[in-house]
Amino acid sequence: MLKYGRFSFLILVVCGLLLKVCSAAAPEQKKGNSMLLVANKGDHTLDLVDPDSGSRIARIPVEGVTGHEVTASPDGRTAYVPIYGNSGVGSPGTDGSTIAVIDLVSHKLSGNVDFKHGVRPHCPVFDAKRNVLYVTTELDDSVSIVDPHTLMVTGSIPTGQAESHMFALSHDGHRGYTANVGPGTVSVLDMDERKTLAVIPISHTTQRISVSPDDRLVFTSDQTSPHLAVIDTASNKVAARVRLPSLGYGTAPTLDGRWLVVAMPDANEVAVVDIAGLRVARTIHVCESPQEVLMQPGNPSVAYVSCSASNNVGVLDLANWTMKKTIPAGKHADGLAWAQVP
Repeated sequence: MLKYGRFSFLILVVCGLLLKVCSAAAPEQKKGNSMLLVANKGDHTLDLVDPDSGSRIARIPVEGVTGHEVTASPDGRTAYVPIYGNSGVGSPGTDGSTIAVIDLVSHKLSGNVDFKHGVRPHCPVFDAKRNVLYVTTELDDSVSIVDPHTLMVTGSIPTGQAESHMFALSHDGHRGYTANVGPGTVSVLDMDERKTLAVIPISHTTQRISVSPDDRLVFTSDQTSPHLAVIDTASNKVAARVRLPSLGYGTAPTLDGRWLVVAMPDANEVAVVDIAGLRVARTIHVCESPQEVLMQPGNPSVAYVSCSASNNVGVLDLANWTMKKTIPAGKHADGLAWAQVP
């Protein structure tokens, strides 16, 4: 009996050590903290990441089809990944018709938004004030409106242009802006009246779009020359063009509204634009082929940039203007979003 008791005790000790090792290998989702969401369009997955440690909490397969972008509900419980299809914008390929809905607590697919026909849904934006989900629906030349509770499409706003790819919403929720890639234009939308207010010529091709924190300026990247187009939202006209060191792509203003961080995929850098002076103040070398820039809510000194070619996310120190580390992601990391863990 004595030998058996010692043997049992040893087994319990070993099991306890194994449990500790397993817990370290698979970090738990921390309550009350932000979680970084990364859409990996190359391997059709969504990564849930602890931004402090850089550890992956979960990797969720998304329908086996390409989802480029992602957003989360304000309560942090749900993520939405539009299923675009297997092509680039304006190119032949499959036409996605759904949005994958993911439970961020259980880390599982929990529902589906079905448009009933191919629309190539792409850029989702959640309007917390109206409690609706907006998403660009390229093949319908529109931004569609989705009820997040019923997962039904309840309406749409015409953009008046083809290839309305990316979408930005003013902070008061009254205006929307789409970057229409092939036409090279930006559509200005009245979100209350659900109509197009203006179509602004930018270039032969334009990509990505963002709004300044005070809603006075909109930024989009010219894809034919290394320039950033700056739109005055009062006049709905291009007020300035900022020359960049290389072609720009995704943009995001810092939380204080002083700077705009611009991804430059060909240079493997981001440019930091002084918004008041409308000039490039500095550049920062990052990871390969930066795509999307995301600020960390409540933390003015940190930004994240997805890097498609190197399959990771760069973490930028905005106090010292350096890239302090990278977070491993999936193949062709692209869309980024935040979720507040409930």
